[in-house]
Amino acid sequence: MTYADILYEVKNQTAWITINRPDQGNTFRRQTVLELIQALNEARNDPDVRVVVLTGAGDRFFCIGGEKEPTDGMLHYHNVPPVVDLYTLIDMMPVPVVAMVNGFAVGGGNVLANMCDLTVASEQATFRQVGPSMGSYDAGFGTWYLEDAVGRKRAREIWYLNRKYTAREALALGLVNEVVPHAELRARTEALCEELKARGPQALAALKAAFHARHNGVTGLSRVTIDHLVANYYHTEESKELGRAFNAKEKPNPERFYR
Repeated sequence: MTYADILYEVKNQTAWITINRPDQGNTFRRQTVLELIQALNEARNDPDVRVVVLTGAGDRFFCIGGEKEPTDGMLHYHNVPPVVDLYTLIDMMPVPVVAMVNGFAVGGGNVLANMCDLTVASEQATFRQVGPSMGSYDAGFGTWYLEDAVGRKRAREIWYLNRKYTAREALALGLVNEVVPHAELRARTEALCEELKARGPQALAALKAAFHARHNGVTGLSRVTIDHLVANYYHTEESKELGRAFNAKEKPNPERFYR
């Protein structure tokens, strides 16, 4: 697929998704969000992809949030950026999603980085929430997952006071997993992807489903149970015997359930 706002590349079983709007601070508009969703689904449906990396183009910005687009003041789902769908998809992806933060991660960009499973940051990265200072907020994924990452008091500090945090401060807070020199950011992220690819993909998918279930109720639990159904239950003698009997219009033989 051809994208306008992002770049998409698969290399060595890693899908690299880059917000490509550096002249706008890699802000996301509705088009950007739709393309990110499309790219994530493209990666999800590619059996060769084992890890996804999200980043921003250039050396200054990871993403500085959402771009305010003209509206008539009414809620129209055909023109509202579907960021909730984007965050949910990151959470539901069966493969790890890594944020490679190369610069400013502000507002929705900070939420985007926090929604990823792991975050590697350049030493020159800056993290900030600005919602209440500029007429916005994210009282959903942006608050719940932030509280999980940094704790209740710190999450409220970040949201209420809108301070800037250096990469090292973000590391101490729990916002990121690693901080590296800017020149080493890509190489370190690639090395982390190699570590992840050495882990069992089904085990990682199950762990992601379990983490997802904690906050997302029936959706997350369904991931766990459907994965178990397809990967395990369908291969049991119980399932095979019930399927055989149903198709043959016969009573199943319970003795076959435990064979």
